[in-house]
Amino acid sequence: MSDNAAGTDNQQGSLVEPIARFDPSETTRRTPTKQEIKAYFQGAVHDGTYNRYNQRIRIAQKGTAWLEVLQNLLRSIGQSSWIYREGKKRNVYILETKAPFIDFSFNPLCLKSRREKCAYIRGFFDAEGGIPRNNQSRFYIQLVQSDRPKLTKLKRLLGELGIDIGVIHNPSVAVDPKYWRMFVRAHSHRTFIRLIGSWHPRKLIILKQRWMMI
Repeated sequence: MSDNAAGTDNQQGSLVEPIARFDPSETTRRTPTKQEIKAYFQGAVHDGTYNRYNQRIRIAQKGTAWLEVLQNLLRSIGQSSWIYREGKKRNVYILETKAPFIDFSFNPLCLKSRREKCAYIRGFFDAEGGIPRNNQSRFYIQLVQSDRPKLTKLKRLLGELGIDIGVIHNPSVAVDPKYWRMFVRAHSHRTFIRLIGSWHPRKLIILKQRWMMI
């Protein structure tokens, strides 16, 4: 398969929509390569779990919008996946895949190209990142994780891209001793949106709105 992963899907708009509908970011003005998509999933899998019994990776969401983007990305590189509702009364949906390239122990510091580094961080942000939903709230970009060493590696990658990050900290050891977070410093917000952006439909809309306000 060509490194131009989208192929026919991109011509029809099924892969990059909703990725490219709103675009403050340079990351969504072109078709992602196969390697970028793989790097994105290595970041996005931080929101997933691995079932050893059936060897499937599961990502859960309170809706299907982002899961459908993930499914289209997987399809574009020849990998299958399934989306289903978990239970009859719960508003929780699951994407499952056996894509062999996804590795929970993946070390992002092995990424060489700038685009792959951006894609990995984008996947991590879409899975574990936080931004305010209300436009009236003070804007922030946070990244959270229970594994502090993973955040340390992510901070290093962001620094290599010229994005300044605050101190990794635990806001309350008493509440959750394994909850670690860090914030993108305000002067790096535009750089983060331009380089990293988002492929998550809801977050992409918010970033586009904030881009006009920053």
